[in-house]
Amino acid sequence: MFNILLQVLDDGRLTDNKGRVVNFKNTIIIMTSNIGSSYIQSQMERITASNKEAIMEETKTEVMNLLKRTIRPEFLNRIDETIMFLPLTEEEIKQIVLIQIDGIQKMLAGNGVDLEITEAAIDFIASAGYNPELGARPVKRAIQRYLLNELSKKLPAQEVDRNKVITVSREGEGLKFANI
Repeated sequence: MFNILLQVLDDGRLTDNKGRVVNFKNTIIIMTSNIGSSYIQSQMERITASNKEAIMEETKTEVMNLLKRTIRPEFLNRIDETIMFLPLTEEEIKQIVLIQIDGIQKMLAGNGVDLEITEAAIDFIASAGYNPELGARPVKRAIQRYLLNELSKKLPAQEVDRNKVITVSREGEGLKFANI
């Protein structure tokens, strides 16, 4: 994999074994890695209001050193910028849930279904989808499991009326779907 990326970064193009060429001129390549993620997570637990800047700087230095020990220098030397992202907070996960639910509501509205979701239901989905080590990926699974899968069962079974507003609220360890 690194050899392929080296060819792209060196030559600005990629050639396959049949001689076909893909031009990467005027292309921005964004690469991600989980190198240092467990270290970052352990450091985040140490942060207080008074030591945040020092911990952040220490963490960045250690992660960059780990990156240098893990990835070959000829590859690192061809990278223009390296950015360290922090784990998502619970509040940031909630914002992602809100964005995703807004998209779902618009999609459903296009099909004549009006969906309202309570704050408690949003908090439940955000909590179910929060995993600081995995980032935002579990959010999509939580939305699929608790909201979309259940809604896709209830609409065809006519457990909720698609012609009335469907309200989603929290109930126990799941969500409740009802018409207003």
